[in-house]
Amino acid sequence: MLERYGHGGDLVTASGLYGIPADQFIDFSSNMNPFGPPDAVHSVIEARWRELERYPDPAVRGLRSKLARKHGLYEDRILCGNGAAELIELAVRTAPLGSGSVIGIVVPGFGEYAEAAHKFGARTIRVPLLEEEGFRLSEERIMAVAHEAHPDLWLLGSPNNPTGMAVDRELVMKLLDTGALVVIDEAFLDFDPDDEKRTLMREAAERPNLLVIRSMTKFYAIPGIRLGYAVGSAKTIESMRSLQTQWSVNSLAQWIGEAVLDDKLYAKRTRQWLAEERPWLSAALNHLGCKVFESRTNYLLVKLPQEYTANAAELQRQMGARGVLIRDASHFDGLNDRFIRVAVKLRDQNEQLLSAMSDCLGG
Repeated sequence: MLERYGHGGDLVTASGLYGIPADQFIDFSSNMNPFGPPDAVHSVIEARWRELERYPDPAVRGLRSKLARKHGLYEDRILCGNGAAELIELAVRTAPLGSGSVIGIVVPGFGEYAEAAHKFGARTIRVPLLEEEGFRLSEERIMAVAHEAHPDLWLLGSPNNPTGMAVDRELVMKLLDTGALVVIDEAFLDFDPDDEKRTLMREAAERPNLLVIRSMTKFYAIPGIRLGYAVGSAKTIESMRSLQTQWSVNSLAQWIGEAVLDDKLYAKRTRQWLAEERPWLSAALNHLGCKVFESRTNYLLVKLPQEYTANAAELQRQMGARGVLIRDASHFDGLNDRFIRVAVKLRDQNEQLLSAMSDCLGG
């Protein structure tokens, strides 16, 4: 199984499974910016590697200052972390949860939400996203759960992974009115052209029961660095900081984070590419007989054609043997073995995906 550790992008496992060197795969199982890291990343490593003999800044002051200016926030409303995963766990640890606490999630959704809840003894309650509704979050269903089960905490992706749809701002406000702590994971929102309109960071900075988590690894293609940040009230951020492991954000991550924020052309180029490539790839997959669901970000949830008698795991195996990696989406709670998830990549890579899928699907 390619998702041995619960994620895509595991090239070491893929190499062992398919007997292909790791650097020869085209990896659609991981949702990274296909342009690769901005040039500034190489410049930082080349210019500052000797400084690694020093400890990192424990308060991450340079990066927090840049993020505060970028988003129009106070610095004490921002906490940087070792990727979004660390910040999700810190959010759960910081919440006033006791024995028998309930955390609300949607399914299908990012598996680490439920994992974080279980690590700290909370019970999860699941709100299903339905295929016949395009996997959009139903206000009626989630509010019914909110009023009947009274979750202490909500963990929601916006855009949701693997479905790619954002949560409506008005719905988040209604959840906040129930008194629950609401954590919105905006790890992929940078790819949305309406990012600044959709983000809830400014609201989170002022509201004690709203927290927003952002990732810098997806948009800037630096997953090996591990970097993310949370935005919340000053009290919430201080509570999270008090539980955080010292120096969890290393020096390279801090310097690279500061550098990539200055590359406005990279950000513009990325959004222009995605606005053209995502609908093109979606249409091409539909032409192969797949059902492709609407997405606001850089990945697509895809249902296999009825005529294809094998399942997602078999298609993943067949594609992997051809050097193309896809995500078997049946590992997401709420999806069956007819679903896969693919990243949107550059045109020549997408054409190789389509060629391999056509062969495997018998097209």
